[in-house]
Amino acid sequence: MGVEKYTKVDKATCIACGICGEIAPDIFDYDESGFSYSILDENEGVIPIPTEFEDDVDEAAEECPTGSIKTAERPFISRCMAK
Repeated sequence: MGVEKYTKVDKATCIACGICGEIAPDIFDYDESGFSYSILDENEGVIPIPTEFEDDVDEAAEECPTGSIKTAERPFISRCMAK
């Protein structure tokens, strides 16, 4: 088994351009204000990206003009809990 990857959107820097949803519609959607979020886990970054969508997420992260699409090899929540 390979390394799991996680994603979330930094909503503080997202400009609602729509690129991520076009590239990876199975992973990203838009809230009522038009800002992107990960539909895997309501943008928490704790559920692994399904393997078949990893390339799409990587492309979305590369194409995001503000760098708001974040990816990591561990859940994002663990970063807050680690001391």
